[in-house]
Amino acid sequence: MCYTPKMEIRVLRYFLEAAKTGNITRAAENLNVTQPTMSRQIKDLEDELGETLFERTNHAIRLTEAGKILQERAESIISLAQKTVLDLKSLKENEIAGEIAIACAESKNISFLAKCINRLKKSHPRIRYALYAGDSERVLEKLDKGIFDFAVIVENVDVKKYNFLAVRAVDRWGVVMRRDAELAAKDFIEPKDLLDKPIMISRQSLAADIPKWFGDDTEKLNIVATLDLTYNGSILALEKTGYLLTFDGLANTGAESALCFKPLMPELTTNMYVVWRRNQKFTKAGEIFLQTLKLVLE
Repeated sequence: MCYTPKMEIRVLRYFLEAAKTGNITRAAENLNVTQPTMSRQIKDLEDELGETLFERTNHAIRLTEAGKILQERAESIISLAQKTVLDLKSLKENEIAGEIAIACAESKNISFLAKCINRLKKSHPRIRYALYAGDSERVLEKLDKGIFDFAVIVENVDVKKYNFLAVRAVDRWGVVMRRDAELAAKDFIEPKDLLDKPIMISRQSLAADIPKWFGDDTEKLNIVATLDLTYNGSILALEKTGYLLTFDGLANTGAESALCFKPLMPELTTNMYVVWRRNQKFTKAGEIFLQTLKLVLE
């Protein structure tokens, strides 16, 4: 027999606020409900799921493993619910309006996105754009759920699941380091140069891109830090934590900076794509955005 949960959006909001604040009383105050009401609703949620969601002490609450799973799912449910309301509301508008959710990889080549938005600002000023960041795995998961309308990714596309547009520009890999670093005098960086150096890199690239360049030597690398944001990596590089492997143009390596960028040799580049679900049903705002996007990329 199939079990259908009775979770309500309102109760999930209570749960998320409690998880955020770590305190039932404070969470209740933030949402303008009484503390007994919130406590009862969360207890009912736990009873329904058959799981304890919070570890409780005299002064605070902390998510259990089950709570952490629900937190991630609840955030997706709330986001999708909010997006659905906005999309349905936009259907009633005489003027094309609404919000377009775009997940976007870190790259200097997203200038095409700015050009697209700038064109539409003049002709359709009531369209808004929500840009999100994240690794490709999480981004595509949320794209599949309908939370994102489009995703800009820097990896190969599963053509069975997604429609896509290719971005002509490619991202060039290199190393960001201090200008007084041992390798800073080199014109380019070869694999052998980094084998004994502390390296920082994004989690996704460590699995997908770098093995193409290092080959069998990948396991020999001294990875001191993995990260999501290149800016954070550039700060670590500035503090001599290690050498940052990243795309050209993401860190400030201008003449006034203490950091410099050295390209990899042999050259390593990554392609970029704009993807959306094959069964995607766009709002009017989404349709006009896609049409404009095609024109910009062509």
